[in-house]
Amino acid sequence: MADSTSSNGPEMTDGRRTDPFDEPVRVGISGLGRSGWSIHANVLAQISEKFRVTAVCDPDASRREEAIERFDCLAYATIDEIIADNAVELIVVATPSQLHVNDATAAMQAGKHVIVEKPMAPSLDGVDEMIAVAEKTGQILTVNQNYRYHPDFLKIREIVDSGILGRIVQIRITGNGFRRRWDWQTLKRFGGGDLNNKGAHSIDWAIHFFDDPHPEIFCQMETTPLFAGDAESHVKLIIKPEDGPLIDVEMTNCCAYPQDAWLVMGTQGTLVSPNRREIHWKYFDPAEAPALELDTAPTPDRGYNSETLPWKKESFTPDFSFLNSMNAFYTNIFNSIRTGSPLAITAASVRRQVEILERCREMSPV
Repeated sequence: MADSTSSNGPEMTDGRRTDPFDEPVRVGISGLGRSGWSIHANVLAQISEKFRVTAVCDPDASRREEAIERFDCLAYATIDEIIADNAVELIVVATPSQLHVNDATAAMQAGKHVIVEKPMAPSLDGVDEMIAVAEKTGQILTVNQNYRYHPDFLKIREIVDSGILGRIVQIRITGNGFRRRWDWQTLKRFGGGDLNNKGAHSIDWAIHFFDDPHPEIFCQMETTPLFAGDAESHVKLIIKPEDGPLIDVEMTNCCAYPQDAWLVMGTQGTLVSPNRREIHWKYFDPAEAPALELDTAPTPDRGYNSETLPWKKESFTPDFSFLNSMNAFYTNIFNSIRTGSPLAITAASVRRQVEILERCREMSPV
């Protein structure tokens, strides 16, 4: 199908208009790189009963041809062309981070709903501008924070919320390994670095364990010879809300001995996930343990107090499926567009994350 502008409306079946609640959402993908193609296009191809890729946009002609071959869609070279296509209802903004604000706001002003790749925007001002345009136009604005649907996070939230670990004292989240990189995401001018790439997910997880909108933070970032560019390759972030656990977030390329992905410490137990593929937790019920009473008398053996607690141990193996998490993300968007049901991942919820990202850059510029 050649490049052109379309004004096709909802698909006609046997000459009759289909039920709009059953009609696939017509999607335009702007940016056919790692996210636009390897994530969104690949997922949308597998959920075609709810979404149809109607158009794509990329300055690379070979990528446009590949999309035409795969989806029999329209293909454009510029964002202005794809948002002018009347057939497109929903735009996936998978362009480089520094373009997100302009691309998303232009799409909403043209009457399109918008999914923005993470990080949502390079600055909090950009986020606020996008939210203001969404409120003014009435268009749906969401962010691909699909990690909220990952099974390890969902299970850990369930366990924490159950209270069996007691009051949570500290949560440690790590995304570490030893890796050298030399692509565009190692450059600050393109919004690269581990704070944006990994932190947009880890911090998004972290903010679900407290309500304080402006927690105290400490951040130290470094650029190392492991990155060819000038962006940070090592990030240490401590978040201390007014009411909630201390949260330790570590994202680094300098750790050849990766640490536990999750460590949750509570007053009645502990949870650990070595690699996100398994979760273990042990806890006790204080009602089943001996009473804890202060005793200042000398211990019989001059040693420390000791006891055997009534520990209970459980394990869980998350059923990881990238398609499942993205399908859940897109299903919510489909229902929001077609039936007006609440949006699960709101721009306002992601704003809290971007505020922390911005404060990290101010505290520890690299």
